[in-house]
Amino acid sequence: MTEYKRRGNFFAQLANIVGLPSVSGHANFMRMRPNQPARMFCRSLRTLAAALIFGAALLSAAAAQDSAPFRNGIAMHGEPALPVGFGAFNYVNPQAPRGGRVTYGQVGSFDSLNPFVVRGTAPQLISGLVIETLMARNYDEPFSLYGLLAETVAVPNDRSYVEFRLNPRARFSDGTPVTAKDVAFSFTLLRDHGQPKYGTYFSKVRKVEIKDPQTIRFDLTGSGDRELPLVLGLLPVLPEHATDVADFEKGGLTPLIGSGPYAVSHVDPGRAFTLKRRSDYWGEDVPAMRGQANFDEIRTDYYRDEDTLFAAFRKGLVDVLPETDPMRWMTAYDFPAVREGKVIKDSFASDAPKGMNAFVFNTRRPLFADSHVREALAMLFDFEWANKRLFYGAYARTGSYFEGSDLSALGRPASEAERKLLAPFPDAVRADVMAGTWHPTKTDGSGRDRAQLRAALDLLKQAGWTVQGNVLRNVKGEAFHFEILVRTSDEERLALNYAHNLERAGIHASVRLVDYVQFAMRMDGFDFDMAPYFWLNSLSPGNEQANYWGSVAAGQHGTRNYPGIRSKAADAMIAAILSARSRDDLVTAARALDRVLISGFYVVPLYHLPEQWIAHWSYIKRPKTTSLYGALPQTWWRESER
Repeated sequence: MTEYKRRGNFFAQLANIVGLPSVSGHANFMRMRPNQPARMFCRSLRTLAAALIFGAALLSAAAAQDSAPFRNGIAMHGEPALPVGFGAFNYVNPQAPRGGRVTYGQVGSFDSLNPFVVRGTAPQLISGLVIETLMARNYDEPFSLYGLLAETVAVPNDRSYVEFRLNPRARFSDGTPVTAKDVAFSFTLLRDHGQPKYGTYFSKVRKVEIKDPQTIRFDLTGSGDRELPLVLGLLPVLPEHATDVADFEKGGLTPLIGSGPYAVSHVDPGRAFTLKRRSDYWGEDVPAMRGQANFDEIRTDYYRDEDTLFAAFRKGLVDVLPETDPMRWMTAYDFPAVREGKVIKDSFASDAPKGMNAFVFNTRRPLFADSHVREALAMLFDFEWANKRLFYGAYARTGSYFEGSDLSALGRPASEAERKLLAPFPDAVRADVMAGTWHPTKTDGSGRDRAQLRAALDLLKQAGWTVQGNVLRNVKGEAFHFEILVRTSDEERLALNYAHNLERAGIHASVRLVDYVQFAMRMDGFDFDMAPYFWLNSLSPGNEQANYWGSVAAGQHGTRNYPGIRSKAADAMIAAILSARSRDDLVTAARALDRVLISGFYVVPLYHLPEQWIAHWSYIKRPKTTSLYGALPQTWWRESER
């Protein structure tokens, strides 16, 4: 449709709205009887003039929306912090030397090199280092993106579309230019064949338009999702000419071709893989990549358990080791290399939420359908005993899904804005959670707190479960029995301790240790009763919350809604997060969601470390400045050979 016809249709519709005569009826209007008041004609002219002014204003606004300027970055709320032409992110060393190898270690195995599909377990390093996204995240801001494959981005104030203009230098590892067709192909491929989260996010896009070989536009009209432009900015881009759509969902060990600084150079299935730095990487001088991807080779070796991995680190077979076990951190790092300064123990602060580390109830199981049962079982986890006896008192108890951040509702009474959001769901939040007085139960640390046991049994009785001959049974005489699925010896140790506590209430919980691949398969298929899991949250929660807690995700294998939450209140709070126009609105919606999740007792909250712990050999160096989200090993480098 031409611009003339489009404007003509607009004015015709406007005429109908304000009650003006149409063009076809205007002749009749001009043939009014002589005795009709002349002021009627004047009034219509004044109405027409006002309508024309109003219409011109709307057209001007529409034109402005159609021509949103291209910029170097986009922020979820407000303006991006970094100006055009910034040199590098604040938490990197732009002069970091390039070269050498770094070896990481990981517990488990892998059977795929495709991290974007449900099938198989793939190394996550491939996403970002081999396959790049349109834009890159600055971890010194809650959620802001800057140019990478897409040199610039255009978004109007109402976020009804987002347009990306690609960097003309961008190339895949086979030398082929990255084009808008590749972006459109990747969007469709991941939407239709990728992990469920991509289908959830991308189904909100109304239309994809390739404007020229370097420019692509996503029409977001009607989505109501202000985060969606940034989600699309993190779209992984795959080459259309070198990606097999028919076999994409199968996973497999055939390396994907990407545009990132590394390519897969060696694969020992299930045991190790190596990434080699591309000498022809196109993005060396892109500000978002300066000071990053500094190693010539990145190798990841897989180990059967944490103890074996730690032994490999001590021998120098692994260079960098994130540590999460307080007992090991406090006692096991007293070996010669540490005493001689060859191994460094680093601690890093982070302002980001600590995440929810928990034993997860699968509420799809009838056994866990009653929230009284779930609350009672959560009370039977003795954190105080475990922290003192197993973890040297190093952990803090987790109670919020946004623990340790301004997004947490823990200890905060609900604001008026939160109460307004939650008003349509009067039964979704407990009174003590709304008042900010609820906290995870605290025991006397003896391991045999009788008061806690009595309180838990009272809740179980309300749900129809009573102790009969030292066994908890329902009215049908069925015993309370379930399985805790774990994947590591550390998880097994904790689960066995928890199972021992449950025995005091007549509950039998068996613990099953499986390998990483089987654990992932059973979790993705929701084939478990209870299992440990960790949800990581950022300072800018968004679409991932629907993948974590949304009703639709509860029925889709491969999502992270492991508890099976189907809550209209949670869905509404997630929608409020996505439509938030300011940081204050986001905080309000996130706290309201936190209250809904806490009140549902979908998990047994465990604990978190106040700091981030990473041990590394001294020849692995890091920048002096740490990001808002803590240490980022992708910014580290090797100073010299051993």
